Amino acid sequence: MEVDMQQQAENIRTVFNDPKNFNVKHPLFSPWTLWFDSPATKGRNLPQTPMSSFPQTPLPQTPGGLAVAAQGWMEDIKRVISFDSVEEFWGLYNNIVPPSQLPQKANYYLFKEGIIPAWEDEENKNGGKWSIQLPKDKNRGNIDKMWLYTMLAAIGETFDPVLTNAENPDSPPQSLITGVIVSIRPQFYRLSIWTRTAPNMSGAEEDTKLKDRIEAIGKHFKTSVLGYGESAKLAGPLATEVEFLSHKDSEKKGKQAKKIIV
Repeated sequence: MEVDMQQQAENIRTVFNDPKNFNVKHPLFSPWTLWFDSPATKGRNLPQTPMSSFPQTPLPQTPGGLAVAAQGWMEDIKRVISFDSVEEFWGLYNNIVPPSQLPQKANYYLFKEGIIPAWEDEENKNGGKWSIQLPKDKNRGNIDKMWLYTMLAAIGETFDPVLTNAENPDSPPQSLITGVIVSIRPQFYRLSIWTRTAPNMSGAEEDTKLKDRIEAIGKHFKTSVLGYGESAKLAGPLATEVEFLSHKDSEKKGKQAKKIIV
């Protein structure tokens, strides 16, 4: 049976050809899941999404004590939707409330499918996070764009230089990024990037390589995603620099915590 390749090609409709009736999707490197929580709404006023219902949120598959520690917090977080293509991402993005319009203490969590947005998850427990705190009054007009660019860098796997510079793109190393978060607080916004590992600052060769890789993620976040100059000083009232802290060090107070700042 002869295959009419020209006819097949003519039948292909991408989202760029026909935004409503496309039949070809562009797959992402990994599937992702969007989560949402807001103490102010307690799940009664969830963001508008194409989904008509929200499935039961699974608890992290971790040893008993850790699962119990996460359980109370996980009761309020809702899984909004999972997606694995560029088109599905934009369909989601165009149908949810942007961060600038969310109530106080609300959070969006965009994590790779199968990873719970909690320290206790196996993929997160040995990692850390890059974060920046931005005063609300000065960034209300910027936060939606910053969050969009953060999500695009995550799902496009452009944060991690080891991936973008991989010698064999068909078999890249594992990404360090597990998820990204935007948090809305009364006086500031916070953007965070979570990683699956974190350097222990031992000075050992392998740890130094990991630290360099983590720092490159932070620099890309600061300059290419957020749009700041590499040498820009950002700290001020209600504002922080772009800082990395391991989850284990986040539990420490004072000078014991070892931050990386770019």
